[in-house]
Amino acid sequence: MKVQVAKWGNSTAVRLPKAVVKQLGLRPGMALDLTVDAGALTLSAGDEAGGMRRPQPLTLDWIVSEMRRLGREQEPETLDWGGDVGAEAVDDDATH
Repeated sequence: MKVQVAKWGNSTAVRLPKAVVKQLGLRPGMALDLTVDAGALTLSAGDEAGGMRRPQPLTLDWIVSEMRRLGREQEPETLDWGGDVGAEAVDDDATH
């Protein structure tokens, strides 16, 4: 199967065909092992035991741990969306 090398921002990328992604059970954010040997590039989705590695479930605990790992300097800017309007307004202690 042939794939094309493309520019992606400041990086270079290879897109994987949908059939390959589905066959291997790949998901965005999943880590792959890349090896180069004698001019050949190999991407592997398996772990050391040869089994398939699944992406970590996206949980609040994982999100919070990633925020702490990255540090405050990586926090996105807080946006002020203005006051509540319409039916979505919630009257509780968190909105005052």
